Amino acid sequence: MKKTYKKAVLKALERTRNIKSETLTEKDIQHLPAIVQKYLNYTGSVGKEKVSNFRAEFTGGIRSKFTEDFMPLKSVQYNFTDNPTRLFYIVAKKKGIPAKGIHLYRDQKAIMLIKIIGLFTVVDAKGKEMNQGETVTLFNDMCFMAPATLIDRNIEWEAIDAITVDARFTNGNITIGATLYFNEDGELVNFLSNDRFETTDGKTYKNYPWLTPVTGYTNINGYRLPSGAKLIYKHPDEDLCYGEFNLHSIEYNCRDFR
Repeated sequence: MKKTYKKAVLKALERTRNIKSETLTEKDIQHLPAIVQKYLNYTGSVGKEKVSNFRAEFTGGIRSKFTEDFMPLKSVQYNFTDNPTRLFYIVAKKKGIPAKGIHLYRDQKAIMLIKIIGLFTVVDAKGKEMNQGETVTLFNDMCFMAPATLIDRNIEWEAIDAITVDARFTNGNITIGATLYFNEDGELVNFLSNDRFETTDGKTYKNYPWLTPVTGYTNINGYRLPSGAKLIYKHPDEDLCYGEFNLHSIEYNCRDFR
């Protein structure tokens, strides 16, 4: 799986290697709702390079049921904006047993593959639900980890009130929706979408509201970005927090694999 992940990243890096560097200006963000403009300024994105790709590292925990403990995890991912791409590699442990997984989203198609001890497949997910769901995840990444990308012309914005906006993001033939919640300081504090699906095996999919409330903000590489977030499916009876992620590093406009 790691070889598959690395091959996909190298191909995307080669594709974006010669993209011309440009600075994000106030003029570039004028079409955005006022609170989104404030957010881009708050994060320190204005006046810096526009983002063609980024690499992020996380630690945290993940589980599939209310009754389970969180499995500790480490993850690394590369995202690319020219042809929306999200390449995610994860290493976790369940009761001391190692598990590895990849989420690959490219050309509007997504797969999720998770194996125990590198041999036994426990999740092998693909299809229209995965394609739509990972489009939501990619847009969520744009919002929280690469605010400069929110100038994308494939996003339609509608202000609900002074600190809440609806957004519709289109990638090819897939369009997803989300509501973004800000505070008065201009921090993006939560994200809600009804277009993502929960699956534990890649065979059965259930559509529940998906939320990613932020746990705080931190200064990293000259930006103010969320330090962490929870991943929550809003079940009819009880919310399931199935993931907790903490951001450790982020790099923009990468040219090499590491």
